[in-house]
Amino acid sequence: MYAIVEIAGQQFKVQKDQKVYVHRLDAKEGDKVTFDRVLLVDNGGNVTLGAPAIEGANVTAEVVGHVKGDKVIVFKKKRRKGYQKQNGHRQCFTAIKVTGIKA
Repeated sequence: MYAIVEIAGQQFKVQKDQKVYVHRLDAKEGDKVTFDRVLLVDNGGNVTLGAPAIEGANVTAEVVGHVKGDKVIVFKKKRRKGYQKQNGHRQCFTAIKVTGIKA
């Protein structure tokens, strides 16, 4: 059984006991969170499709922790002008573990 759920503006395909990294959520470690914007549920070949979301369906998850992603280097240069600028960025993520899917 899997579901496609919208979390923080992005769509994720999730299954029970799966660990997913999503954009930073306002929740503490160990908190239970519920996502009720479920777009599709597949229960052993029985597919339920929402328009745009399924009424009454939700996905529950537990916040495992808050982490930062890998550093992305942004380097700008204009040749023959002496212009160079280097910048780095690390995106903040929340690791969640899916505990249940209710269709």
